[in-house]
Amino acid sequence: MASETARFLIIDDHPLFREALHSAVRIAYPDVDTVEARSVAEALEFLADPKPFDLALLDLSMPGVQGFEGLLQLRTRYPRLPVVVVSGHEEPKIISEALSYGAAGFIPKSVRKDELAQAIRSVMDGAIYVPENYGGQTPETDGSDRAEMLQRLAKLTPQQLRVLQMLKQGMLNKQIAYELQVGETTVKAHVSEILRKLNVYSRTQAVIEVSKLDNADLFRDSTGF
Repeated sequence: MASETARFLIIDDHPLFREALHSAVRIAYPDVDTVEARSVAEALEFLADPKPFDLALLDLSMPGVQGFEGLLQLRTRYPRLPVVVVSGHEEPKIISEALSYGAAGFIPKSVRKDELAQAIRSVMDGAIYVPENYGGQTPETDGSDRAEMLQRLAKLTPQQLRVLQMLKQGMLNKQIAYELQVGETTVKAHVSEILRKLNVYSRTQAVIEVSKLDNADLFRDSTGF
């Protein structure tokens, strides 16, 4: 990717650290176009712009969200956007969880500016960046996980695929029930079966996993019952 075409979104509520991130980004990509958001809600407004972003740098501790909510919102709505977590929390458990939710990397705020720039380059080159002292496992980058999820999706009925599509759109059970003209109890039963067949423990995790796939893979046949 040519540096002049790169566009980054910096999401942090602290002006000084937004400035530090901006400076590090400039070291890695001198001609980059950067946009700064002070909250996840503001970031989502910027992401609605037709002009796409190549990378998002996200602080976990943001106003209006708790824990990994900000990361989950970005990953579910914009699954193709690489999101790097930049955080003052460096515990291996937090890093592992961020990676499990689809983060493209985890950069501690304690790293030097040149290290931060190198980490950004690494992610832009397709690697998953983690701190040198991180002892956990990084996600596999081959197609095995994708193939396994496709096999699980093949077990869903057409109606369950329709429900999954609506979950991916952020619809509630009562909204899904209205659209399908069935009772909420039926929708809950479908959701339970979807979670069981996909081997996930929550609606959010289901959306995260299927968001990694192309729509053509996911909704191969969402008609009928």
